[in-house]
Amino acid sequence: MNRSLVLLPGDGIGPEVVAAAEVVLQAVCRKFSHQVDTRSYPIGGAALRADLPVYPAETRAACTAGLPVLLGAVGDPAFDHLPREQKIETGLLALRSSMGVYANLRPARAWEGLEDATPFKPERTAGTDLIIVRELLGGLYFGEPRGIASDGQSAHNTMTYSVGEVQRVARVAFALAQARTRRLLSVDKANVLETSQLWRRTVSAMAADYPDVALEHQYVDAFAMNLALNPTRFDVVLTENLFGDILSDEAGAVSGSLGLLPSASLGDHGALFEPVHGSAPTLAGKDVANPAGAIGSLALLFRHSWKAEDEALAIESALAATIREGHRTADLVTAGQAATSCSQFARLVADRL
Repeated sequence: MNRSLVLLPGDGIGPEVVAAAEVVLQAVCRKFSHQVDTRSYPIGGAALRADLPVYPAETRAACTAGLPVLLGAVGDPAFDHLPREQKIETGLLALRSSMGVYANLRPARAWEGLEDATPFKPERTAGTDLIIVRELLGGLYFGEPRGIASDGQSAHNTMTYSVGEVQRVARVAFALAQARTRRLLSVDKANVLETSQLWRRTVSAMAADYPDVALEHQYVDAFAMNLALNPTRFDVVLTENLFGDILSDEAGAVSGSLGLLPSASLGDHGALFEPVHGSAPTLAGKDVANPAGAIGSLALLFRHSWKAEDEALAIESALAATIREGHRTADLVTAGQAATSCSQFARLVADRL
């Protein structure tokens, strides 16, 4: 197949993990006789350093043209002093909003060979294979009004959800559950928040359209505890924006490192793929980053944007084999172990392809 792909290397370790994913992409293309053309665009601190807006018009045009987008990471403390409209985080939210990606898929698994890398007991985490579906364009991150009082003594944010916003992300979660073990857990705070009461009522009503899926509800505090105590009992987890942001990071601890977590953000006309980890500016340029999340995000890109399941499975299998054989980046090594560099790890995965 002939395809095109937009790359947003971004800041910090972003360019390094995107370069690692490109190495694996080239190996996939050789294996399956594909041709994928890529073009890179600036965003975040990289754009600001080039005297461009945080989300430049050219980047916006490329990201909203219907092509899949692979993002490395954004974030640069050198620009933390800027007003909100110029902040890097504002640019990231604008990217998601402009692409219309409302369903964020964050898989987390227990990796064979990394049993000692997690702070949790291996016997509790072994076999974990769950996916958190996070609503991405609503809730506190986008609600208005918001702001800090002129005297600096108070601040406010607005959490708001509509039935339509809940329905569209819930459809994605129900469909995923149908394709997996037909179990869906919806996480909310319906005992306190009106938005969560709307969320629970809407998701419950939709269950009638998916009679083959067993739907369960949990409060977010209870699920946070249960995720740590017994992560293997969960499969597809649906939740809103803020809760999903926090819980998916907890799931990273179950896996062993945030560096292992990929993500896919899906909408009706666009798709954005990125590792869950941040830009880690203190690690930039040292070739020590973990590229597994970016490589896993590439697999999700093949699966969801190009409907190429064989290629996605091949990437995931090569990634799992590399980890199983004992190759670990600096975030995963224990005392006495030698770390595999970011670029070396990518070449190892490519070799196994």
